[in-house]
Amino acid sequence: MAVAAPDLLRAAGGDDDQEPLVACTVSPTETAGPFPTHTPSGYMRTDITDGRTGVAFTINIHIKNKNADCSALQGALVDIWHCDKDGNYSEYGGTQMQSTNYTTVHFLRGRQVTDANGLVSFTSIFPGWYTSRATHIHVHVYNAAGTSLLITQISFPEGTNSAVATVNAATAYGYTKGMTGYTYNANDNVFSDDSAGLELSTVTGSVANGYTLEHNIYVNGPTAGLDDFSKNKYGIKQNYPNPFKDLTTIPLNLELDSDVNVTVYDMTGRKVGTAYSGNMYAGENNIPLNRGNLSSGTYLYKVAIANANGKFEESKQMIVR
Repeated sequence: MAVAAPDLLRAAGGDDDQEPLVACTVSPTETAGPFPTHTPSGYMRTDITDGRTGVAFTINIHIKNKNADCSALQGALVDIWHCDKDGNYSEYGGTQMQSTNYTTVHFLRGRQVTDANGLVSFTSIFPGWYTSRATHIHVHVYNAAGTSLLITQISFPEGTNSAVATVNAATAYGYTKGMTGYTYNANDNVFSDDSAGLELSTVTGSVANGYTLEHNIYVNGPTAGLDDFSKNKYGIKQNYPNPFKDLTTIPLNLELDSDVNVTVYDMTGRKVGTAYSGNMYAGENNIPLNRGNLSSGTYLYKVAIANANGKFEESKQMIVR
C-alpha cells in the first residue's frame, strides 16, 4: 500500500519546534544500602506512609527504556524505600548502625507497576537525613518477570531555599535536626561523582501544601531492535534512495492496523518536520517523504507505531543531497 505523499515535508511549528530526539543515558547503578526491603513483593501499595508523620510528599518516578529510544517502559516493577524524618528505616534497628528498633514495622517502603506512561506514584513524607548521607531515596527496578534491571538512588536539590533546607527547619512538623552536620550531595559517597546530575530530582511545593518530586530513571529494558520488530510482526526499513535529492520512500510492514507517526529531526535533535501522522492498514506500506525545505545534510527519521501489540519506535539516518 502506498501512502499519498504530502506536497512538502510539513515544517514543525508552534511549541513543538524544539522537541528533541532524546539521547538518554542509563541511570547510575548504586548500592541498595544496608536497609533494603526484606520482602518487597508484599508491599504493592501507593501510600507508603504507614503511620509516619512529617511534611506531605508525592514521589513521581518515570521509568524510561534506553533500548527503545528512551520511551516509557510499561509493566516494570519499581520498589522504593527511604528513611523517616528522624533518619530511621523500618525493618531494621537495635544495632550500632541504627539504635531505634523498627524491625517489626514496614513504613516508607512500597512497590508499584509502571503504567502506560512508565509512571509510578507514591504518597509518603519528606525524608529526613542521617550522618554521612544526603537526603535520598532508594529505587530498585525490575522487569515484568522480576529480573533486576537497575538499583539506583535519587538525590535532592540543595541550597538556602531548597525543599531540603526548608523542610529540615520545619520543627512544627517534627523535623528537629536542622542542617547542622548535614552531608551535601557534593560530599556524599554516592552522589559526589554525579557531575551530570543524572540522579538529581526536581522538587516543587511548600511545607504547608506538601512537596512533589519528579524524576526520570533510564534502564536497559527490552531491546527495540530487529529481533523485537520481527517478534511484533512489523519492520521499519531503511529509506530509499538514500542519499536522495527530492523524494525518498520509507518502507513499513505492519501485521496489524496501526497509528503511525513519522517525525524528522536534524542532528542536533531539533524536530524539523512531520512526514506522516495517521492510521495505516496492515500489510506492506510505503511512506513517501518529500525534501520540502530541508537543506543538504544528515537527518534522523523516527517512526513511532502503536497497535494492539503495544508501542514501538525506531530511528534511522537519512541523507539529503
